[in-house]
Amino acid sequence: MKRILITGADSYIGTSFERYIKEHYPEQYKIDTVDMIDGSWRKKSFSGYDSVFHVAGIAHSDSGRISAEKEKLYYAVNTDLTIETAKKAKTDGAGQFIFMSSAIVYGDSAPIGEDKLITKDTPVSPANCYGDSKVQAENGIRPLADESFQVVILRPPMIYGKGSKGNYPLLSKIAQKTPVFPYVKNERSMLYIENLCEFVRLMVEGKKSGTFWPQNDQYSNTSELVQMIAAAHGKKVRLVKGLGWALKLLSHVTPVVNKAFGSMRYEMGMSEEKEFKTISLIRSIEKTESQ
Repeated sequence: MKRILITGADSYIGTSFERYIKEHYPEQYKIDTVDMIDGSWRKKSFSGYDSVFHVAGIAHSDSGRISAEKEKLYYAVNTDLTIETAKKAKTDGAGQFIFMSSAIVYGDSAPIGEDKLITKDTPVSPANCYGDSKVQAENGIRPLADESFQVVILRPPMIYGKGSKGNYPLLSKIAQKTPVFPYVKNERSMLYIENLCEFVRLMVEGKKSGTFWPQNDQYSNTSELVQMIAAAHGKKVRLVKGLGWALKLLSHVTPVVNKAFGSMRYEMGMSEEKEFKTISLIRSIEKTESQ
């Protein structure tokens, strides 16, 4: 039985992963969790764990300029805490450290009407301190990897599922209330939470090391996604074409437009591991929207 320590209590990804493993692989893994808010975690030994899954961090929820104090907090939690935890994991004898980075290291989505395709050769280009704090964390833990200590860096796109936060719940609310929605041609990489959980399990099982870009097996179109969500609730949404110009104008007023309708996708070949893509896009929407 492999032992996994989740560093970061009560996070969406951490609790989802623990629930997924207990439901699907109860006899193969033992999961423990440690809270990172106070300093008590430093007294806990990481010895004997096959993998440390680090999910503690501050998610990006700010728009516009942020205070110097908040910027300092991003680096303290997303960068410094990550590096300190990884070093402790290696010193204590854990076998692997898995870090939840983000596609945000490549910057924002492309403006509405434009495309943004990310390949393995695309350089990181963070647009804010949140993205840069993730990049600095990656740079700090990557050199720790060796034959006895694997370092996994995950750069997932938008993660969604039942109970998730961010853009998806907003789209879900809109889909359930509106009979019409603008059609915009865009493509976005997304990752269903259960597919992510299976991917992490495979990283542990295979003792993997390196940088990975897990995503669903097909891109999402924002407008069609709203239609799918509505259908999951037995409702119909008519997509209206010809409103792209209005949304482009609106994008100069609020960044929410490009965040929702802009394109940002990983080249499909970057996600070489196929076994984790167990749930299709349409099925993932149905599972997410089920009561």
